[in-house]
Amino acid sequence: MSVVSSVFVPYTSYLRVYEPLAAFAEPERSHWARYAQRPVLPGAQDELRRALADLVPTPPVGVPVHESGDAFVAEVDGVVCVCPWRTRLRGWLALEELEGSGAQGGMFPANVLDALLPEVVRGQARADHERWRRRNPDARPWIRTTVWQVPVRWFVLFRDEEREYAAADGEGGEPVLRYRTPMVEARRRLARGLRTLRENVADGPLTEGLVEVGRWLEEFHPRSLVELDYGGLVHALSAEQLAADRSAADVAEGLAALGNGDGEGAGAAYARLAERWRAVRDRQFTN
Repeated sequence: MSVVSSVFVPYTSYLRVYEPLAAFAEPERSHWARYAQRPVLPGAQDELRRALADLVPTPPVGVPVHESGDAFVAEVDGVVCVCPWRTRLRGWLALEELEGSGAQGGMFPANVLDALLPEVVRGQARADHERWRRRNPDARPWIRTTVWQVPVRWFVLFRDEEREYAAADGEGGEPVLRYRTPMVEARRRLARGLRTLRENVADGPLTEGLVEVGRWLEEFHPRSLVELDYGGLVHALSAEQLAADRSAADVAEGLAALGNGDGEGAGAAYARLAERWRAVRDRQFTN
């Protein structure tokens, strides 16, 4: 779990890649094969609780000392696929985002950041990451996170018919809203969306974001599964809002309209999307 996610718990969304066991070299492949056979596997809330536990000590543990041996597991057409948590790697990457660099700086003023994670803790984490990166130059996370939103670029990878929504069951169960698609479809849609944008509008944040996501997806096995999970965002939305949320459909409609030269239709689809997510982001500033 990332540092950013821990600070803003629980309003975090996730983009995950589940790779088939064949994508892993030994001995990791055998580890995941045995792991997937366990009768009970930890879920997203278990990952969240473990991350929060690291923030309790004084000083807090910003990045886990040891890498997690856990993963999310899915079966795709009879093939077991796993999405390793890699909490330590994600913690380092989140710390970089938290601190920021350059003119824009990080997510918090320096005094607030020091209160959350003292400089001595951050400095040790940076040093640990640098040593680890020299030994693992090609490492990448299987999970991406963001808070108080789902980035528009993530929706480009999915279609409305892949949407899975389950309302809370009233017995302590939580609502679930997610999309799942084969890697080949995610890559094809991303390439098509990127081409549409480049042919019709000037390069901007969405285009740049799609390029970056595309590079990330290319790192994985072609028979992987890609998942967008609203995660903790389901707690920021009412049941009615969740049931009515068709964000992937709005993005697909907007790109199709743009490709057909229908600027008005593209603008209308984007306006629906922007208004929906603006209302969600505004909640982080309410009491």
